[in-house]
Amino acid sequence: MPKEKYEPPNPRRVHTIMSAADVAAGKRSSWYELEISGTVRNLCPQLWAFQHITSLYLNDNSLGRLPPEICHLVNLTYLDLSSNKLRSLPSELGDLHTLRELLLSYNYLRSLPFELGRLFQLQNLALKGNPLSPDLLSIYQEPNGSQKLLSYMLDNLTGITVWMGLHSHSTNSVPADIVDGAEPDDCKSSCSMQTTESAVVLRYWLTCVLKVLSIIRQSGLLACRADGKKMSSMRLRMSR
Repeated sequence: MPKEKYEPPNPRRVHTIMSAADVAAGKRSSWYELEISGTVRNLCPQLWAFQHITSLYLNDNSLGRLPPEICHLVNLTYLDLSSNKLRSLPSELGDLHTLRELLLSYNYLRSLPFELGRLFQLQNLALKGNPLSPDLLSIYQEPNGSQKLLSYMLDNLTGITVWMGLHSHSTNSVPADIVDGAEPDDCKSSCSMQTTESAVVLRYWLTCVLKVLSIIRQSGLLACRADGKKMSSMRLRMSR
């Protein structure tokens, strides 16, 4: 399904200040773009209340950290963070599902959060001038590299989600009776002190397999016993 046409904001934006007459007449301002410039190092928490804005210009500052509260700006389509001092990005950036352009050029980014793969509307991802890891850089430099990089991050995010599900299952749902018949408290301590997480997972699945085999075996014995009873009844009839 092709993405709908997207018109980036005008870089030569003109700011209009209402006259005193407009203010006196009760005219309300309508603005959807916000620019914060200078040598800003930290962002004011009140910024996250402006959830109506669609374009946020934070470029050419001295930001060393982007707060995870950025996810509150749910209507953003354009976010410019280029020419700052960012070394990492919050995973919450992946919650900005309406984002079309994300400019991160000329920072100190070596890695990117895999959650960026959830930005399905993103059309422009600018990463020039960052010391990216070789694997990310090689993908980004390919033709249509931005989309390939987003797909790569989405694939890795899916893999991590599956692993976390298994990890949560192994640490929270392992029956207490699979660790050599230990009591629940002893089981917790033995799992944390004597076995690794992978061993617990393996032991759990082996236990499941053994239980299934046990059920199959029991059903086979029952069948054999049933056949034996039939045979014995037939012999009694024949003897009679």
